[in-house]
Amino acid sequence: MDATHRLIEAEAVSRLKAHDVTLYTTAYDERQSVMQRLGWTDLAEKAPERFALLDNLRNQLVSEDVTDLVLLGIGGSSLAPLVLASVLPLPEDAPRLHVLDTTCPSTVDALMDSLRPETTWFVLASKSGTTIEPLSLYAIFRAWADHALGRKNAGRRFLVITDPGTPLDKQRQHDLMRLALSGVPTVGGRFSALTMFGLAPAALLGANVPALVERARGMEIACGLPALENPAAELAAWMHDSYERSADKLTVACSAPLASFGLWVEQLVAESTGKGGVGVVPVLEDARPESYGPDRAVVVVRLRDDTELAEWAARMKRSHPCFEIVLDDPYDIGAEFVRWENAVALLGFLLGINPFDEPDVAAAKSATEQILKGLRQAPPAVADLEGVWVTPAGALLADWPAPDTLAGALRYALDSLYEPDYLAVLTFLPEDEALLAPLRDAVRTLSLARGNAACFEIGPRYLHSTGQLHKGGPDTGVFLIVTARDHTDVPVPGERHTLQMLYRAQAEGDLATLGERGRRVMRLDLPAGSPEAVAAFADALRTASA
Repeated sequence: MDATHRLIEAEAVSRLKAHDVTLYTTAYDERQSVMQRLGWTDLAEKAPERFALLDNLRNQLVSEDVTDLVLLGIGGSSLAPLVLASVLPLPEDAPRLHVLDTTCPSTVDALMDSLRPETTWFVLASKSGTTIEPLSLYAIFRAWADHALGRKNAGRRFLVITDPGTPLDKQRQHDLMRLALSGVPTVGGRFSALTMFGLAPAALLGANVPALVERARGMEIACGLPALENPAAELAAWMHDSYERSADKLTVACSAPLASFGLWVEQLVAESTGKGGVGVVPVLEDARPESYGPDRAVVVVRLRDDTELAEWAARMKRSHPCFEIVLDDPYDIGAEFVRWENAVALLGFLLGINPFDEPDVAAAKSATEQILKGLRQAPPAVADLEGVWVTPAGALLADWPAPDTLAGALRYALDSLYEPDYLAVLTFLPEDEALLAPLRDAVRTLSLARGNAACFEIGPRYLHSTGQLHKGGPDTGVFLIVTARDHTDVPVPGERHTLQMLYRAQAEGDLATLGERGRRVMRLDLPAGSPEAVAAFADALRTASA
């Protein structure tokens, strides 16, 4: 029976709309956790209740001549605002949005140098109110603003988005921050695009939020239709049928103005499906190759006037499963949030998993905390090759051949890739495209040469996204964690650790966790995060891929 007929037979669409937890579990002790994550199905219908508040907040921002808006968040708290800011048309006088979802000290230091505290607002976003990345960044920027403006005036520059009653909600009052905007407790982070986590930053930038929500509401209605007429059920069935035919690498290609939407889809799909040894592997494609291996299923998300991508999609349909989504204008992105959320929820049913939890994310967080507290040591390097400290772990450690070149070490890792496997290059480097371009190019070269799907990820962002899939999904990944021994550092007020210590501990915690799971993982610690060091490493990766 194909996936569409399974959805029809199970009445999956109507049961999802009715928040029927038995769609995902019949275990009594698991029902409550599922029920607490089903509040996203009518967010667009309810969103207009918040328009007046958002308009008032936007007017306050304009009246204070705010030039920069800094979002301190990660994962579901940051990716939707990133998409909306880059996709939607904004007024010419919109403040510059800086989505700071990293603990990279040089990135934080450079941003701080570029801002004026008297014309900057900060949005501190954390659903749980306990997430280490945004709280650490808040401590840094709050001390900076306090020093420049005084504590009371500085507090007026900070807004909070969190669930009611969280530790951050209480801290907001203690620290005299301007306002707390409430999340929806029954909506998980990656399903929160149409809550305050996504809508408030968009409104502050001057986006037409009612138009966005109107498109989303239209898709909400469509996603309540029977499966044969339902755009989300169609997408879910296509993804599952492709997966059943071993096309489990969901390759997402977007029109250039929609590129950031791929990051949001990547998190939604990877964190929702990658568990229990199963999972769809999202691969973001910015090139346009003419051929793929048989493990690829291609999703094209394009603007109607993008004829080049339309022609590429037509060629892909001749050889691979290919699902094409066409947007008439940027505001249709609101509808796509809804389509994909419903599709992934239905896909979870088809895969026999709970798409709303993330059971393996906590493991890397715990390892990071233990390393910071000195309760465990990071796995040690076993070789210094051309200045790069190499640490194989998990399945790559047992038969380590002790190569004498960096390319040799990389070739050993790459030779463990089998035909259906994928490579993930996990970089803890500044998100500077000029710096990363040689490495991105080397990863593309490798993918073409070896025929394996290759993913390029930025840490620590990926820990809240594909990190779940890496540890809980199928054992089909080979992971290269790339770090750098940089000296730039920023103290974290109130903490014993610095930002650099946290940044490195996050990479080391992931290395330890992947190793404990027996994954094929290797850390490459560069002597510096300089263009020269990154380019040299990229050259070694190209040599190894030949």
